[in-house]
Amino acid sequence: MEVSPNQNPPVVKLLDYGRFKFMQAKKAKEAKRNQVKNVQREVRLRPKIGQHDIESKIRKVKQLLNEGAKVKVTVMLRGRENQHPEIAVKVLRRVAEAVAEEAKLEKAPTVEQRAMSIVLAPSGRPVGAASGSK
Repeated sequence: MEVSPNQNPPVVKLLDYGRFKFMQAKKAKEAKRNQVKNVQREVRLRPKIGQHDIESKIRKVKQLLNEGAKVKVTVMLRGRENQHPEIAVKVLRRVAEAVAEEAKLEKAPTVEQRAMSIVLAPSGRPVGAASGSK
């Protein structure tokens, strides 16, 4: 194997080709392990969701954001609910305002067939920065 072909004379090294291939595969596997994965999770809501239910969904959204995942919040509409998309927008706005410290709005409310959704991305803050230190 040529180590540095630009030298005069070129530098060459003898090695075991099987071991060389093994070490290359090992380095590639290690590089793949250290990659950052872009994960998008989804939380589904309904327009007539109750107070406690929406609070628990907001806690779940905060947990997913703290893990580093983007969160797609979807409000599912059925039947006559499709005639009142402003209710879905109100629910989405409420969730977005509740997680404003942990996340930034990446995608504004969009209508997809029978659902309306937003995408929230984690803000650049470290995980522990949201709580005030004493």
